Amino acid sequence: MGNHIVSDRNTKKMPLGDDCHPLKKKTSDVKEKYDFKEILGTGAFSEVVLAAEKRTQKLVAIKCIPKKALEGKVNSIENEIAVLHKIKHTNIVSLEEIFESKSHLYLVMQLVSGGELFDRIIERGFYTEKDASKLIQQILDAVKYLHNMGIVHRDLKPENLLYYSMDEDSKIMISDFGLSKIEGSDSVMSTACGTPGYVAPEVLAQKPYSKAVDCWSIGVIAYILLCGYPPFYDENDAKLFEQILKAEYEFDSPYWDDISDSAKDFIVHLMEKDPNMRYTCEQALQHPWIAGDTALDKNIHESVSAQIKKNFAKSKWKQAFNATAVVRHMRRLQLGTSHEGPNPNLPSPCRTHLLMPEEDAEACCEGGCSQNVDGGAEPLSNCTYRCHPTSRV
Repeated sequence: MGNHIVSDRNTKKMPLGDDCHPLKKKTSDVKEKYDFKEILGTGAFSEVVLAAEKRTQKLVAIKCIPKKALEGKVNSIENEIAVLHKIKHTNIVSLEEIFESKSHLYLVMQLVSGGELFDRIIERGFYTEKDASKLIQQILDAVKYLHNMGIVHRDLKPENLLYYSMDEDSKIMISDFGLSKIEGSDSVMSTACGTPGYVAPEVLAQKPYSKAVDCWSIGVIAYILLCGYPPFYDENDAKLFEQILKAEYEFDSPYWDDISDSAKDFIVHLMEKDPNMRYTCEQALQHPWIAGDTALDKNIHESVSAQIKKNFAKSKWKQAFNATAVVRHMRRLQLGTSHEGPNPNLPSPCRTHLLMPEEDAEACCEGGCSQNVDGGAEPLSNCTYRCHPTSRV
């Protein structure tokens, strides 16, 4: 992602060697404090590991980053740390500690164990507009908090939304700040980044953009939550981008026949082509579909879950954060069948090919940000959940 942050003169960066950072601790071996359990996922140049604090047995997710892999990509990790360090919100995954050894940087993250958004919806037997409204309300509240702090997420999408726990009424959590940008007092964002299908028209048009890009993405997520398929879809990226640039989408029959007019109105205000006319998070939170009682109680689970299964095939790439592995581990713990210590098969301290795919513009793995649009390469390649549109007949 190093090539993708522009106009950052006013963004305060935390040098990796800054020993004054209040969270950073020098260590010869992070395993003195944490037992490494299993790998949750690997990215282009980092690895995320499930670990338990030895003293308390508290489970965390540790992102292991070899310093050698950071050559030429320092902006990427500095950006993520700077963003995460500022954030404290009930619906946002938090950074708890930073460890630094001679060879590695370790980010100790809050563990979210409830699984991914789509998986949970599919598993449910009952799902309504009201459920979708509550999910979107939590996302809006968290993104409003970010925006008030001058932070734009820039890559909001369903796979970055994880449930905090396996409880039925668990809250939703926003994860993955690899593409976030802290606004400077006079900085203008114009880097094309995000994920196909969720990115706002002004980003694709390579125009300067603002916090409004996140609101567009929330509109796309709300659309998917109510029908199970994306508002924009085409096997050809150029045609997909053309649809988005024109903000061409429909509320297709029969999938939207039982969805309230209020829900559609809410989406229309967020998926507004003109960012100046688009709802802010604050305005969206006041819409009757969120703040009132217009969200319907009708069960739409069968239709929505069937469409999610059809239209969102999990990528073959390992995801940067494999929530399924956490759920599996937590279930073992609950069943009392886990007596394991540190995994003897886990390479020490991390394996090769280690950071999240979205943080390495050159690798541009699925789930990542754009290829270097500023340099004229292929923009916005693939997404973690690659859309595979099927016939809606």
